[in-house]
Amino acid sequence: MAGLNTEVKRKQKSFHVQTEDKGIGINYIETVIFKSGKILSSQKTSYAAHLNQPDLKQIIQQMIKQQHQECLKELSEGKFDHL
Repeated sequence: MAGLNTEVKRKQKSFHVQTEDKGIGINYIETVIFKSGKILSSQKTSYAAHLNQPDLKQIIQQMIKQQHQECLKELSEGKFDHL
């Protein structure tokens, strides 16, 4: 899984949520929330502590899914309604 992308409409506003793995050399995943091409929020989570795990790929995939869902939840709860 390279990443996730979701388009969200809330109160007649469109948002784009993108979560991706930045790669083993960088060791983190990042979720960015966009509105009209502008970055509203960015969240990074390191997976450096898991680098020696044999199931690293699955760990990263789960982290991507979880972080993406958390950001979608923030949108649905109105965190960015004022923007």
